Amino acid sequence: MNTIDNYKFQDKKVLLRVDFNVPLDGNGNVTDKTRIIRGIPTIKKILGTGGAVIIMTHLGRPKGKRNDKMSLKHIIPALTEAIGQEIKFAGDCVGDAVKEQVEELKPGEILLLENLRFHKEETAGEKGFAGQLAALGDAYVNDAFATAHRDHASTAVIARFFPRDKMFGYLIETEIKNIDKILQAAKSPVTAVLGGSKVSTKIDIIEALLDKVDNLIIGGALIFTFVKARGGKIGASLVEEDFLDVALKVIEKAKQKNVNLYLPVDCIAADKFSNDANIRHCDIDKIDDGWMGLDIGEKSAQKFASVLKESASILWNGPVGVFEMSNFSRGTLEIAKAAAEAAGRGAYSLVGGGDTIAALNKWNLSGKISYISTAGGALLEYIEGKELPGIAAIRSG
Repeated sequence: MNTIDNYKFQDKKVLLRVDFNVPLDGNGNVTDKTRIIRGIPTIKKILGTGGAVIIMTHLGRPKGKRNDKMSLKHIIPALTEAIGQEIKFAGDCVGDAVKEQVEELKPGEILLLENLRFHKEETAGEKGFAGQLAALGDAYVNDAFATAHRDHASTAVIARFFPRDKMFGYLIETEIKNIDKILQAAKSPVTAVLGGSKVSTKIDIIEALLDKVDNLIIGGALIFTFVKARGGKIGASLVEEDFLDVALKVIEKAKQKNVNLYLPVDCIAADKFSNDANIRHCDIDKIDDGWMGLDIGEKSAQKFASVLKESASILWNGPVGVFEMSNFSRGTLEIAKAAAEAAGRGAYSLVGGGDTIAALNKWNLSGKISYISTAGGALLEYIEGKELPGIAAIRSG
């Protein structure tokens, strides 16, 4: 199979699928450039060996309709700064005008196509749309691990049009290599931290991790489904009533598999979902009516941190509280500091998911983590053992 290091890019127009789905502020400015920066090595490799780059990505969820707030023109300043050269921009990703721009593209130049998801055919995985995209290039490089679990036109379907001229970019190669360190060569004790809001979206990864870890720490709003399942009083906290039995089964499975399952014992509760709310510290199973838990409490944070500091391998996905609000950020900060401290002592720490990365960046701790994955859902599905369409499409003949 071709790799980015052995493929001859000279005079080739290369379709590069990246994930530059970056956060923007109210003025359209990029607030976190992590995903852009991580994509630069692949772009420079193609340009440096005589190719031209046609960048494909999505931004937000426009649901098949044009939305100026989600136009990729907003990321051009950040991309230009990161790559250090002019970026040409196409007002669409398919059509005659785009074809003309591609025809004029010279080796060493970059053309950024407009948001793929302005076309509903992208997420539908329509072959015709994939064919229109494929017709723009001579080769296809997938470097978008964060969307590798989607069977979309630009991630999986398009690869079929390049049987001999398709490959992974550096980011995907690095992602797989580092995640495999946790899955295949992790040193014990192995600890996973899962945050988030819903058990329904995390149950598959929870069950998969019970076969791979020594310790499983659960935080975030999804914890309240566990608390209520055990008869606790959770006030107005988020809960999934349909998953109470599932939560109890997880607790039992952890016992059967000799996995130490750590659930919060206390929390910071508020009388409304706001940083200006009245707050109180209470036991996690004794939250008054009308109050909601928005962060893990001090006892829980200290316990979780101590477990992490004694771990040799760490996987973390999802904040354990509403870290965007200062009054409910301490739990996530303590987890971040502990993961960084463990890495400093020689542990291998892998962190993934956009919110988790944002939390690390907020406290300038990203540089102290062994590896930061740009993926969220794709990371979890890969760990679950699922075949990711975007990966399979490149690996297949």
